[in-house]
Amino acid sequence: MSPDLPAPPIAFEPLPYEARLDARDKAQIDLAVIHCTELPDLAMARRFGEEVLYEGSQTGNCGHFYIDRDGSIHQYVRLERIAHHVRGHNPRAIGIELVNRGRYPDWLAAHHQAMDQPYTPAQVDALIALLRWLSEEVPSLRHIAGHEDLDTTEVPATDDPDVMVRRKLDPGPRFPWQQVLDAIALKRIP
Repeated sequence: MSPDLPAPPIAFEPLPYEARLDARDKAQIDLAVIHCTELPDLAMARRFGEEVLYEGSQTGNCGHFYIDRDGSIHQYVRLERIAHHVRGHNPRAIGIELVNRGRYPDWLAAHHQAMDQPYTPAQVDALIALLRWLSEEVPSLRHIAGHEDLDTTEVPATDDPDVMVRRKLDPGPRFPWQQVLDAIALKRIP
């Protein structure tokens, strides 16, 4: 990687509560977490991100970056803020959400656990460019993981409470891990 790698085009569109998210030093960050939105489009992902779910802080669940199917990158939270995207790892992690239907709209239904929508080449190229830039922007960044690697919680299925399903499966089986890992310096958390 070349020094002073320019940032890929990023549209900064902070969430309404972004300033209320806890602050952090960028030196705390050592992990990038790859997610899929499990929603049909970026507009719905934005609406979900804007929802206030935590009354005390008046904040919600969100990632730092969202990559749409056309490869456009949208930043909803500054790196110096802790976004709520993965239980137990938020203070050290950057959340990157790829727009993908996933299991929408029956996320936890036992009969609907396939994640078969592929990621677009434009999304993958944008993700690689973003990760390369982040590796220079945040020198402490060393690791990468999928949401599914870090949250292995099982819950009763919504359509059959006798069946347990994984709460999080993203980015899922269609995510091109090898292509991404071959293009970046970050190491995947086993």
